[in-house]
Amino acid sequence: MTDYREILRLASMGLNRTSIGTALGYSRNTIADVLRRARIKGLEPPVPEGMSDRELADLLFPEKATPQNQRMPDYEKVHKELGKKGVNLTLLWEEYCNECRQSGEIPYAYTQFRVHYHRFAKTTKATMHLTHKPGENMEVDWAGQTAAVVDRVTGEIIPAYVFVATLPCSQYSYVEAFLNREQESWTAAHIHAFEFFGGTTRILTPDNLKTGVDNPNRRTLTINRSYNELAEHYGCAVIPARVRKPKDKPSVEGTVGQISTWVIASLRNQTFFSLAELNEEIRKKLKAFNERAFQKKPGNRLTAFMDEEKEYLLPLPKERYELAVWQKLSVGFNYITSALIKIITAFRMNISSTIWTSG
Repeated sequence: MTDYREILRLASMGLNRTSIGTALGYSRNTIADVLRRARIKGLEPPVPEGMSDRELADLLFPEKATPQNQRMPDYEKVHKELGKKGVNLTLLWEEYCNECRQSGEIPYAYTQFRVHYHRFAKTTKATMHLTHKPGENMEVDWAGQTAAVVDRVTGEIIPAYVFVATLPCSQYSYVEAFLNREQESWTAAHIHAFEFFGGTTRILTPDNLKTGVDNPNRRTLTINRSYNELAEHYGCAVIPARVRKPKDKPSVEGTVGQISTWVIASLRNQTFFSLAELNEEIRKKLKAFNERAFQKKPGNRLTAFMDEEKEYLLPLPKERYELAVWQKLSVGFNYITSALIKIITAFRMNISSTIWTSG
């Protein structure tokens, strides 16, 4: 609460607004507003004895003393509107203030508007749209921990690499294992993730791996051509995480750790003889993972996705993306030498034929 009594005391000592603001940590506008209100009310310092701080505040700012006349915003509507592109709390607060003025009601200040929204979101919603727009981004990565498939004939243990895709808004995730991390597996993983979510996001945030980004160690990143074509087909923009910047994709980084525990580690005592068997069990674990209740808020990843994010995903294209692998090839030295010899021989024969004919 603003110390109005001290502001008036310092003003009576002849200090200007800047000095008072510096001493008490308030802005010049706040000091000016308090002094102006005091003049209007005919209140001369010192404050009359027996007047409490609450009474002083009510005298200077009576509108703040009647919160029952302030209209509580429809935060269910606010929460839903925040999911729309380009919408933020400042815009919604301005619209709320305009509605209050038209109806003759007193609006909350922006600070209180935000406080009430945060309280609403924490107690009634599983996600916070202030941080992540629904349907905006899909963060993807390979888990550091691998699963395993056993060869039936040789008994060889073959590592299986686990792909993880997460929607930051709802934390809803997709997991699938592959026998390698080549371009074909990377592409298939994205296609399956989009189909699992039932739509596409506007942004893809991969790590700086070779199947997604060319020359990842350079300051300027270049998107892999095949990966870029995949993104164009599904209407996405690829924005890679910066090198050694895990905070650029914190959702998937956090989910990878949980996936390593709840999916990969939970399968450590089971033996799988094919990738299909492994992925079938992963799907069961993934379902349980997405339906695990949040610890500090109601709901789970699935309910958050269904209630708040699914409708904002872009529709899937009519046809699946078909991978085209682009590769630069160079001709061997022996082939070039042989080709040159053939060209020179043909050229000489042509010249000899011309001389013989003319003779």
